[in-house]
Amino acid sequence: MAIFTAYDNSEILAALQDAAPHAEIHIDDKIAREHSANGNAQREIAGKILAYVAVSDVADIQDVLKIARQYHMPVVPQSADTSTVIGSDGINGSLILSTARMNRIKEISKGDLLAVVEPGVINGDLDKAARAQGLFYAPDPGSKPISSIGGNAATNAGGMSTVKYGATTDNVLGLKVVLADGREIKLGGRTYKHAFSYDLTHLFVGSEGTLGIITEVTVKLNPIPIGTPVVGIAYFDNMTALAKGVEDLRLSGIYPVMLEALDGLTVAALDRYEGTHYAEGAEAMLLFRLDAGGEASLKMAEQILNDDHAKNIKVTSDPKEAAAIIKLRQDMLPAVFANGQHIMEDMAVPLSKLPEMMDYIASVAQDLNVEIYTAGHAGDGNVHPTIIWPADEEEPPKEALQAIRLMFRKALALGGTISGEHAVGMSKNQWNNEELGFDVDEIQHQIKGLFDPLGILNPKRKID
Repeated sequence: MAIFTAYDNSEILAALQDAAPHAEIHIDDKIAREHSANGNAQREIAGKILAYVAVSDVADIQDVLKIARQYHMPVVPQSADTSTVIGSDGINGSLILSTARMNRIKEISKGDLLAVVEPGVINGDLDKAARAQGLFYAPDPGSKPISSIGGNAATNAGGMSTVKYGATTDNVLGLKVVLADGREIKLGGRTYKHAFSYDLTHLFVGSEGTLGIITEVTVKLNPIPIGTPVVGIAYFDNMTALAKGVEDLRLSGIYPVMLEALDGLTVAALDRYEGTHYAEGAEAMLLFRLDAGGEASLKMAEQILNDDHAKNIKVTSDPKEAAAIIKLRQDMLPAVFANGQHIMEDMAVPLSKLPEMMDYIASVAQDLNVEIYTAGHAGDGNVHPTIIWPADEEEPPKEALQAIRLMFRKALALGGTISGEHAVGMSKNQWNNEELGFDVDEIQHQIKGLFDPLGILNPKRKID
């Protein structure tokens, strides 16, 4: 049966161009195609968008949303386009609303220890600007050089320093957000304590663009610690033993800034990628960093690691050597991905359950005969197992998918989550009932309906 639409695409696009004359609109050109699917949606969605709209201010956003409401069009918020969970890829017939051009650092306040930025500001650029004034921005996802503060807030990004400074949500003081109906609202503020209202600020942090479009973020900054940071490597016989060492370091009171775990396969991949020889140490590598406490903290850390049977403990305060060690963790993903087709996952468990989770991942790999490279932010219980299969096989083998299901369910059984820091997107939205339960899942849908009654904001993301 034929379906007769009231408007064709040319009429909608003409209305969009009239409504938002200052926006940069791309229709079926190279830029539109590049941003429709960043490589994570190739098998899942076609991503045939109507237009890619790069806005430059709040008025542009309000104008685009007005057209979207009028024509009931899905709007996909996007900034740096670095989602790993199909969170900002184009949806058929949608408008991608990009805030990448809204990239001003509006203010860095030393007196208030905060920064006010637009959503398109790159995480690493904010950190550099803060460091020029003796401050720093703590959240440091692996995508720090390329991901935006707006996207970090939308997904509640984590990173290596989460163990001490928390994830993005712990560092956001306030937001400005444009709702689906076009209103811009101000949430939170500039104070470190705020007990007056419902905490709508942190309702929007991690909402993945499903409730509104972030237009401004006020974040905490920290003074650069005095003293010389110490960075080190320690080796263990396996990841379970490493996890015990991490637990003891966390309980010691020395407050490490970084506790990163890499299993033997991952270290070997790094050796191939970097031309190094770290894999000759043992089956698991711990990277750690201490920013405060001086010699006493370092001695305590070394004692704990020795007591937990760590091997070949190496520490350095030399900036170049420390940077080389940190680079190992930063290069982990390209080193692992170079070994074939891959799926990287993102579970987090309570700290005391990390050894059990590590042991379980190893058993799954052995039982199903799949290649699993495991690394992660061990200091906050966040593990990233990556399943690799031959490069000439496009589709993952059934054993790989089974391994993911088993690891997800084990993380949940241990009181954890199947998304520690990468958000939900479309990759995991079918797991809401299993992780949250029916009642909470239903409440999330009700919240979505309150803020976005037409369901135009990033549909099918976060919740199904």
